[in-house]
Amino acid sequence: MRDHSPRHFPSLPTSPGFWRSPLRGPWFTSVLGLVLLVGITVLFVTGLLSYAAYNPGLSPVNDKTPDKGILGFYLFAWPTGPHWLYRLTQGVHVTLGVTLIPVLLAKLWSVVPKLFALPPARSLAHALERISLLLLVGGALFEFVTGVLNVQLDYLFPGSFYPLHFYGAWVFFAAFVTHAVLKTPAAVRNVRRMRQGQEATDGGELVSPRPDPATVSRRGALWFVGGGSLLLFGTTAGRSFDGPLRHTALLAPHGGADPGSGPNGFQINKTAAYAGIDDAETGDDAWRLVVTGRTGTVRLSRADLLQLPQHSAALPIACVEGWSTSDQWWRGVRLRDLAALVGHDHDPPDVLVESLQLHGSFRRAALRANQVADPRSLLALQVNGEDLSPDHGYPARIVVPAAPGVLNTKWVARMTFGDL
Repeated sequence: MRDHSPRHFPSLPTSPGFWRSPLRGPWFTSVLGLVLLVGITVLFVTGLLSYAAYNPGLSPVNDKTPDKGILGFYLFAWPTGPHWLYRLTQGVHVTLGVTLIPVLLAKLWSVVPKLFALPPARSLAHALERISLLLLVGGALFEFVTGVLNVQLDYLFPGSFYPLHFYGAWVFFAAFVTHAVLKTPAAVRNVRRMRQGQEATDGGELVSPRPDPATVSRRGALWFVGGGSLLLFGTTAGRSFDGPLRHTALLAPHGGADPGSGPNGFQINKTAAYAGIDDAETGDDAWRLVVTGRTGTVRLSRADLLQLPQHSAALPIACVEGWSTSDQWWRGVRLRDLAALVGHDHDPPDVLVESLQLHGSFRRAALRANQVADPRSLLALQVNGEDLSPDHGYPARIVVPAAPGVLNTKWVARMTFGDL
């Protein structure tokens, strides 16, 4: 009788027999890999769209990734329609990223023997595969961890989230593409052969030579992974909606009940207290909006703004963390009408918007001419039939269709129209 005592089992992870799970195998790994192939491609595309939505090529105040060089080649003028565009693309990016976490972890677990396999390189193609695998694993962990921390508003990493996630995404995706080119054909063959009742021939080194007794089938393990993804989806996706669905977003800091009630009772990001906004500087006697353009500068009180033609637009607020509100009814002065006050009658240009907020990112933000020209772009004074609350930007805030929330500047103090 064979002796199965621990002393006869390999003790080093470089030995094939060290990894004894009967679940590991080419079919299990291939199915997970094909899911990630589609999912990560969607994540990368929506990530690029999110970065483009900031219009980083417009002004240095919008660009949080200096010296990006050729990595900015894809940038284009972000459109204003449909008005829910950023709400959709960023909601998909964040929700899909969280949903894929169990798939990613299962995939990394399934291929961990390859990280310890010897020799390190058997050929040039094998060396490229090993390098891409190391970069892929490191890049995946870095991107998913920083993404989740950003969603949770836990900035534990050094430096700004924007450049870290941006440059990390390019390193990760380059390794991902290299790995996909090398391994996707084999993954497709493995899945096809297993569906035909044949043994997979590619990736057989993942199978343990002396596996432990099986306690669950590989299909059962896939159902377990899928169940974990479904659970994360159900406890994350609700933050993109108002109403009962938001209560299901248990893992989202912007989930749960809306803050307060009434017309201003919808989600916020930064409170007036957090931004250091003093009631004294937003009062009617103290606050003035300074508007500068081709013909000079005008100073407008809130009463002056209320005397200008008022317009309404139903628009959401959507943020990079993936949360958003439903459409709120905003009312105020069109940005293009403010541009006309300072000499830009028929050709509204770009605008630099500055907040009363003295510190923090995006206290200044630039908007493109197409955003200024859109008739739904407002300097909002009211929301849902009531004056803005301090937390929603009283005395005035920017609201632009399809723009990231940070570009919808609150507590506006100055607007400078002109080419940026």
